[in-house]
Amino acid sequence: MSKFRIEHDSMGELQVPIDALYGAQTQRAIDNFPISGLHLPREFIRALGLIKAAAADVNLSLGYLKKNQASAIGKAALAVANGEYDAQFPIDIFQTGSGTSTNMNANEVIAHLAVKAGTKVHANDHVNYGQSSNDVIPTAIHVSATLTVSEKLLPALKHLQRVLDRRSRQLKKVAKTGRTHLMDAMPITFGQELSGWSAQIASTIERIEDSLKRMRRLPQGGTAVGTGINADPKFGPAMAVQLKKLTGVKFESASNYFEGMASQDAAVELSGQLKTLAVALMKIANDLRWMNSGPLAGLGEIELPALQPGSSIMPGKVNPVIPEATAMVAAQVIGNDASITIAGQSGNFQLNVMLPLVAHNLLQSIGILANVSRLLADKAIAGFKVNTDRVNQALAMNPILVTALNPVIGYEKGAATAKQAYKEHRPIIDVALETTGLSKDELKKLLDPLSLTRGGIHDR
Repeated sequence: MSKFRIEHDSMGELQVPIDALYGAQTQRAIDNFPISGLHLPREFIRALGLIKAAAADVNLSLGYLKKNQASAIGKAALAVANGEYDAQFPIDIFQTGSGTSTNMNANEVIAHLAVKAGTKVHANDHVNYGQSSNDVIPTAIHVSATLTVSEKLLPALKHLQRVLDRRSRQLKKVAKTGRTHLMDAMPITFGQELSGWSAQIASTIERIEDSLKRMRRLPQGGTAVGTGINADPKFGPAMAVQLKKLTGVKFESASNYFEGMASQDAAVELSGQLKTLAVALMKIANDLRWMNSGPLAGLGEIELPALQPGSSIMPGKVNPVIPEATAMVAAQVIGNDASITIAGQSGNFQLNVMLPLVAHNLLQSIGILANVSRLLADKAIAGFKVNTDRVNQALAMNPILVTALNPVIGYEKGAATAKQAYKEHRPIIDVALETTGLSKDELKKLLDPLSLTRGGIHDR
């Protein structure tokens, strides 16, 4: 038996695998772009299915589809949205820059499913009615990114912030040596340190939520070049309403379709906020790595949860694997943002022509940031232990505590006292007893690390 069937499109006939639900245009793209083996992700296919289902309902209400056609298209499209046919979307992300091949892939699969169910449906004339790849694919980028941020990333970041806040409260009275330039500085509490991380995450949440205002504006309805040719003027606004019903997200029709199709500014903005998040996570991850370093020859301030053996040759070695994974995710996201930035400026006249790349990189960044944020919260921050003895020993030996004596003894005497403590490797309080004329009780009060974390002037 033949393993192929003959399909045709406007360019002629060609063979398609006999069990494939797609048609000729999808097969041409498979043949033309054997480049990376990377496919548009599940979230994007979901968005395409939702768009096609919404379009069927809108076209029915506007009188452009028969009830049986709209019903068959809608049922098939929602099955695509739900992930039942992901294997039928095999086109490489490095394809035609408009994503036309992927739009037609969806049209062909949905039409094929409708025909199998007994309704005569054409991929272009019915499934794609009132649409163009040029407005469908940008809309799918907006819909998929908005849904994935709302459903995965923001909940993960809020979970991370809650864990940081909980640990910050637990450690609010545990003082440690502060560090600037990686050098010993005035004391800070672990709680204060973690509060800074929490504030970074809170700020990124605000930035991302603000960028979603632009991502919720959909260019659907602009069709070929933004003028809306072959689409009912009511189609775009009605699509936004229908997608809101399907998703619960307050999508709205863009006030200017030309912007939404010729540019990817909203996606570039969101990617920039994801990069900012990546930078924050990189900072937090590296702080954890430094604090965990050792355990004997490093700082050794904390002990991260032991998750797996750290070496194939050094028995007993345990590494900070979650912070390292977090740092690699951050690097990937920063790289993705660079590609999205280049793709965003690749709008020539009325159409951006790097849309599949934008979709892939943006959704990958959102997904891996969401996943690693939860891992960082649950497998690193929630369970680390403070090595209190090591932390207190470092505090006692920290000559920079002498800063608190500046209002009493002056900067120059303070500097001389600190240098002597450094040189002799003695606790600052012992040296200050010899150099300042202050009593031990006065020095204990002035140099108390926990009281120094509260700021202000510590006088006699």
